[in-house]
Amino acid sequence: MDYTQFPITIGLIIANVLFSLAGFNSQPWLNKFIMWPYQVKRKQEYYRFISSGFLHADLMHLFFNMFTLFFFGQAIEYYFKAYGLGGNIAYICLYMTGLIIADLPGYLKHRNDVHYRSLGASGAVSAVLFAAILFNPWNSVYLYGAIKISALLFAVLYIAYCVYMGKKGGDNVNHDAHLWGSVFGAVFTLILIAVMNPLLFDVIIEKLKNPSLFGHG
Repeated sequence: MDYTQFPITIGLIIANVLFSLAGFNSQPWLNKFIMWPYQVKRKQEYYRFISSGFLHADLMHLFFNMFTLFFFGQAIEYYFKAYGLGGNIAYICLYMTGLIIADLPGYLKHRNDVHYRSLGASGAVSAVLFAAILFNPWNSVYLYGAIKISALLFAVLYIAYCVYMGKKGGDNVNHDAHLWGSVFGAVFTLILIAVMNPLLFDVIIEKLKNPSLFGHG
């Protein structure tokens, strides 16, 4: 596969890896860019809504998000171009706005809590994931590179993991952002389709009529 055809996805992955590695090795860097609602409110450090999305808690957290982005980001990059939905500009808007939308509930809830902090690309990745699944819900994906399941089932498992970890807590990861990012990704893409290519709804509905637990292909 020629990955140069997907410059936005590859660029986002590289940025996440480099930014996260810097955070792993520098506490001042982490403190400067992590989502810290208390600081955002008092010092108007609104850049944290974006910068925190390029930081991760550890290598596993980084890998899981980038693994998901690698596959579904390429799909969005293709679909948004092929179906006339705004191409790379729409993709970047989806990703960046997903970061902000996903962080808003946490910010509003914890803006007076000096101890609360969060990080991770989960909100944006979830937005990309659910946007991609709208186009081909029964496409095959391989969980951990080995277990074949449908994209829609993957999405359900992904959200279940987020809800579980959100309740468990204790890892400085804003797992609730997955849910809000997912909702935003689906709504954003449905609006794009409605405005720019409404005939695409017929194609999506037809695909939904042929379900498969393990996916087609």
